[in-house]
Amino acid sequence: MIKLWMAPAGLHVEMGQDGDAAELARIHKTGFFRGWSAQEFAEFLAERNTPIYVACDAKRRIAGFALIRIAADEAELLTIAVDPKWRGKKIGRALLHATFQDLMLSPAKRMFLEVEEQNAAAIRLYRNEGFREIARRDGYYARVDGSAATALVMARDLG
Repeated sequence: MIKLWMAPAGLHVEMGQDGDAAELARIHKTGFFRGWSAQEFAEFLAERNTPIYVACDAKRRIAGFALIRIAADEAELLTIAVDPKWRGKKIGRALLHATFQDLMLSPAKRMFLEVEEQNAAAIRLYRNEGFREIARRDGYYARVDGSAATALVMARDLG
């Protein structure tokens, strides 16, 4: 079954493919202190319980992606990243909407995520999409300067 969702700026969202790992790693490194490797993305792509949703154009040039893990009746947004040239165009929101719609066909009833408490843009997006803070994890994220940042744990119902 082919899964497609509409996205802004002439893009659409579809499921990640085996050959996407290197591009996903490149995009991930643009947004995170410790970007994940192509090998790590290849392993996620090979697993059934870790679907990756990619926002891309008709030539399949990837603008961003969302990676989730499904376990029993819960889903976790493991990471979401948008290429810098595509940021500010609501690609992240389109990726989240695709995951929500796809999860309606799964047993997942709730989605969780962690986000650095200083990431105001991401927190605003998540709150606008129905996520609420449920916990904090002090010292969860490593920073470039060697210090540690607090993560907000957020959740939203899917039903």
